[in-house]
Amino acid sequence: MEQRVNAEFTVDIMKMTDIDEVMEVEKQCFTTPWSRYSFSCELRDNQFSQYIVARLDAKIIGYAGMWIILDEAHITNVGVLTEYRGEGVGELLMRSLMVIAKNRGAKKMTLEVRKTNYIAQNLYSKLGFEPAGIRRGYYLDDREDAVIMWKNSL
Repeated sequence: MEQRVNAEFTVDIMKMTDIDEVMEVEKQCFTTPWSRYSFSCELRDNQFSQYIVARLDAKIIGYAGMWIILDEAHITNVGVLTEYRGEGVGELLMRSLMVIAKNRGAKKMTLEVRKTNYIAQNLYSKLGFEPAGIRRGYYLDDREDAVIMWKNSL
């Protein structure tokens, strides 16, 4: 599934050979990054997971993943290299996940986002997600709360 957005960015399914580059994105984006083993398990062993990467030419500049269980898709993570933020890569990844989820039978989608991550919250709102609750102390690194957001139709 390669989706051409413009002359620069493409999105396709994450492969095991992408993990090294995805780890670079992960380390840059998160204070408690997932391990290489976690990504390997997601790709190899989790029948519910779907992960994608965004590329500029051949370089991975972002990635996103979700679990699809019954008719719900749960976004697990979205990361974009700092130098490509604000260029639509996150939106491209999210829109791509929504298409995949819908094609795999999901009817709605959810995610958690840091309470102070207003840029991400604005993107998710733009895509039709609405706040639905708070998970207190959700993030392990600093015990920050997470806003639970839902998009109730794909």
